[in-house]
Amino acid sequence: MQTSTMHNRATSTPTFWINWLTYTAEFTVLFGLLMVLAPGLTQQAFGLLIFQNTEQFAAFDPQATAYIELAHAVMGSVLVGWGALIFMLVRKLNIEDAKQTCNMITISVLLWYVPDTAFSLYSGFWQNAVLNSGFAVLYAVPLLALRKYYR
Repeated sequence: MQTSTMHNRATSTPTFWINWLTYTAEFTVLFGLLMVLAPGLTQQAFGLLIFQNTEQFAAFDPQATAYIELAHAVMGSVLVGWGALIFMLVRKLNIEDAKQTCNMITISVLLWYVPDTAFSLYSGFWQNAVLNSGFAVLYAVPLLALRKYYR
């Protein structure tokens, strides 16, 4: 007997893709929390990513460093909220609204990815565009795979 929940479907169960999306949303939340709760580690990671130097932020004046910490905390908090929302959408994913739910997640990812990546490239920080692309792929692969489960 088939049920209405996508992850409980008797045939062609897309559990793998739903789990992938769930883990990606959880990873997004954890990444955001890291940005908020571990500013030193975040600065080292972004220093390495952007400047190939984990200590680059230490060379900035204290006001610039404080602002960067604020910007990272704000971005991290937004990631926590965004990832939590995606997590909740994925956990409620069912056959009746699968297309709509996947479209909402896809639009959300695109509305973040396109301007963030475009500005990263425009401003010369291609490394952030690469990081963004990794996140986008983590969402795109299961979203594209789930398309065959709804019409």
